Amino acid sequence: MAEQQNTDLQQPAVQDAATAEERVPTVVADDLHIVYRVYGSGAGRGSATAALNRIVRRKPSTGVREVHAVKGVTFTAYRGESIGLIGTNGSGKSTLLKAVAGLLPAERGHVYTHGQPSLLGVNAALMNDLTGERNVILGGLAMGMTREQVRERYQQIVDFSGINEKGDFISLPMRTYSSGMAARLRFSIAAAKDHDVLMIDEALATGDRKFQKRSEARIRELRKEAGTVFLVSHNNKSIRDTCDRVLWLEKGELLMDGPTDEVIKAYEKETGK
Repeated sequence: MAEQQNTDLQQPAVQDAATAEERVPTVVADDLHIVYRVYGSGAGRGSATAALNRIVRRKPSTGVREVHAVKGVTFTAYRGESIGLIGTNGSGKSTLLKAVAGLLPAERGHVYTHGQPSLLGVNAALMNDLTGERNVILGGLAMGMTREQVRERYQQIVDFSGINEKGDFISLPMRTYSSGMAARLRFSIAAAKDHDVLMIDEALATGDRKFQKRSEARIRELRKEAGTVFLVSHNNKSIRDTCDRVLWLEKGELLMDGPTDEVIKAYEKETGK
């Protein structure tokens, strides 16, 4: 990522360079700020009607509200790491992942990534009118797999998701699935591909313990295959079982960045969770 400079290096510097080469950065956040702007009426009621009236009457919008969701976050993630993101609701965890994925622009600061980050969220849209089978194919193609790769991994995806354990649900439209079934299938599709950077938002909160165990094992495999995994979860046990490093965010600020046990102990002491 950084530009190489030609300098005369002494032996200690050569050793430092060798160490740096072993730790390949995949994501760098540099003083990152994310700001949402909410446009609407000052009272916050009847905003759709008020917006239409402003358009018809060509009046400027009033009552712009700014939400500073991420405030000056700086960190570097390396290949082979599994990083947990923890914090109370509204702390900026999901917003940070969206910024890393390139879905939200930075107000200030920068995000640098190696390869293409993939964001897996429980609320990501699936095509409800298509069958699970068609969604597996389209989802695999959307992630950059070839048709042959999708065919080769199709049964693995279905078996991993477990949605056919109680019937032939894979042949039914997605609208017939429960939210847990849809989330399990979504995770299974994403986990079938090797990712440079995979970001998972609360996916392990769905499904039974058996599926969670499979998911945690797959995350460890992705790390071994030289990827980087980010996991957002309110389940501290899942974070402990799958992550070797944790970022703790509160009110958009990075309070702590360190080894999993150390950060989670501090978080639990502070929040009582």
